[in-house]
Amino acid sequence: MGAGDSLTDLAAGSPTAGAAEGVRPPSAAGIAGIGSSALRLEDPPLLRGEGSFLADVNFPGQLHMRVVRSEFASGALLDVDVSEALAAEGVAAVWTGSDTEDLPFIDFRQVGYDELRPHLQPPLARGRVRYAGDPIAVVVAEDPYLAEDAAELVRVNVEPQDAVVDARSPDAAAPLTLSAEYGDVETAMSEAHRIVELSARVGRHSGVPLETRGLLAVPVPETGNLELHGIAKVPHYNCSKIAEMLDLPAGSVVGREGHVGGGFGVRGELYPEDVLVAFAALRLGRPVKWVEDRWEHFIAANHSRDQCYEVRAAVDETGVVLALEAELWHDQGAYVRTHGATVPSLSVALLPGPYLIPSYRGRGHIRLTNKTPAGTYRAPGRFESTFVRERLLDAVGSEMGLDHAEVRRRNLIPSERMPFDRGTQTLGTHVVYDSGDYRRLLERLLDHIEYEALKEELALRRSEGEMVGLGLGMFVEKSGLGPFDDVRITRSDDGSVEVFTGAASVGQGMETVIAQICAEVLGVDYQNVNVRHGQTDLIGRGMGAFASRVTVMTGVAVYLAAKRLASAGDTAEFTFTSDHMTYPYGAHAVVVRIDAGTGGVSILRYVVAYDVGRAVNPMLIEGQIVGGSAQGIGGALLEEFRYDSDGGPLVTSFMDYLMPTASEQPPVEVLISEDAPSPLNPLGLKGAGEGGTNACGAAIAAAVDDAIGQPGAVRSLPIRPETVLSLLDGGRADAASPFS
Repeated sequence: MGAGDSLTDLAAGSPTAGAAEGVRPPSAAGIAGIGSSALRLEDPPLLRGEGSFLADVNFPGQLHMRVVRSEFASGALLDVDVSEALAAEGVAAVWTGSDTEDLPFIDFRQVGYDELRPHLQPPLARGRVRYAGDPIAVVVAEDPYLAEDAAELVRVNVEPQDAVVDARSPDAAAPLTLSAEYGDVETAMSEAHRIVELSARVGRHSGVPLETRGLLAVPVPETGNLELHGIAKVPHYNCSKIAEMLDLPAGSVVGREGHVGGGFGVRGELYPEDVLVAFAALRLGRPVKWVEDRWEHFIAANHSRDQCYEVRAAVDETGVVLALEAELWHDQGAYVRTHGATVPSLSVALLPGPYLIPSYRGRGHIRLTNKTPAGTYRAPGRFESTFVRERLLDAVGSEMGLDHAEVRRRNLIPSERMPFDRGTQTLGTHVVYDSGDYRRLLERLLDHIEYEALKEELALRRSEGEMVGLGLGMFVEKSGLGPFDDVRITRSDDGSVEVFTGAASVGQGMETVIAQICAEVLGVDYQNVNVRHGQTDLIGRGMGAFASRVTVMTGVAVYLAAKRLASAGDTAEFTFTSDHMTYPYGAHAVVVRIDAGTGGVSILRYVVAYDVGRAVNPMLIEGQIVGGSAQGIGGALLEEFRYDSDGGPLVTSFMDYLMPTASEQPPVEVLISEDAPSPLNPLGLKGAGEGGTNACGAAIAAAVDDAIGQPGAVRSLPIRPETVLSLLDGGRADAASPFS
């Protein structure tokens, strides 16, 4: 399918999914190039039970590590007595912060600022603890059970101190405020027909992969290398950074990526435990393994979201937004980890979304609290800012007497304005929307759901006593983050092809997509293309998998290398560089029903329309969108990490942290569009990993408003049953409270 082909409809669960206009049906053999819904190359070993996850990998003589964590959210660390633990059965070593003082703090990987450096995290706590779960000591023993038993013998003396759990508290450290501004906000506000204001909040939640974090460090005496098994997401970066922190030669720490049981942004960053596993293996000269349990994941892996907003819009007499002013407070938790200021930077830069908004001023306050440190999670900064912006657009429509689709029509950026300089910057790039026809996508979504007829049907049902409602949400995503991707392709005499890349797999189907692109150029069966990734000694450098970048950056590098191979011989290399991101976009529509007795929200219908520029594998894109919607629905209705006033976590198991099951997750109708190929790469590609999540909170909130007949009522996520009952009883959703 060419980049100029128009539209591809895929209805999730439909027997014809993947066989719509211009799309080859799912195939297990053949070239299966670009545009084919080819079956995943990754699946056969997984379906046969031959997957190799970290828990499956073991080496002779390996030891096991257990982390001793703080029970207090804030306090002076007075003493750590390890004598009993050292004397326990099977214990090889116990280390505390005093033993690791020579290790540097863990540095930024993205969007670092000098103002944030005092808040970096050491591998083990030094002098004080800053959140419940802060690593204080590690125990290394002959098996994981002995390590856990011995860890309970470590005596920790902490003098508790007052904890900060509200990012807007004057006691929260405020190291940095990010800002973005263009146009004349002051004049627009003073001359506006109406000012529409909104307070909103998105609660704290995060990715919960089926496979928890872990690492196995193996010294290799023959080479002097240290191999890291279980590494994910950014293998080259993590290996080079661990080597630097442990004062090892460059290239001597080698990543060995295996199967990964989910990523979603939270897995694969450089955490304290990763450094400690490598440290232990070097000190003891034996393999050392650490796999966290679910309790540890809930209190120690990166959290995300947790932002409060105050926004206002200047609106003219036709409902057009002339200016937007926004202030947000981002709860970073106790330390600034590898993502630095990534999440609030994205929130501030992309808050205006797909709307023209001639003037904008945004400020994002990064605040430190005594909660688990925060990082990225699928659609970081956009799930939050889209919720707030779309709630504001709904408020504009309500106050101006405009239908919620119509107020969006009047404010969308026209296609003839593309490429569109948004006037902001993030992740080291200027935000310039490369291409898009936002109005066309909205109309396509409305036509698909038969918008006017659906509104009439729902109104009739409400008049008969049923609490049902419809919500919309639109967004612009970012994808294809550079600056580079290297690939090497070799071709053997038997016709098989190998692709070597520094990208990584987190289960998104990258091997299949890369093989399809290569097969398209070389005219080979995609099943004869072996994609080698996550092995850092096979290619000199690599960016990994994050920011919906692999299909765009790695895919284009493979396309260009394959073209070179087709004319040059048995081996070809190519480096694709880009200093701008690509910007896919989409719209969500949802129908909900409210149970008046319980306040429960049930989703009756969910539709996502999404423009990817060009679809390499429509079936995999559909899978990404459906999976992303499940996580967005979880954040909108169920998931939240809550704390008591002392900073104690109230959510430490699946009894407290609720996620969507098959009962809560509806079928998702997916409309894939190829109206706006990116001009920034020769295939017109944009990313597809986060569009299913982005607007879930916004659309569901609008649908709940519609169902209960209270425009603008929902201003906080997640929408809990007790919140709905309070609204039905005449209360309101509190957008400012740090607790729920």
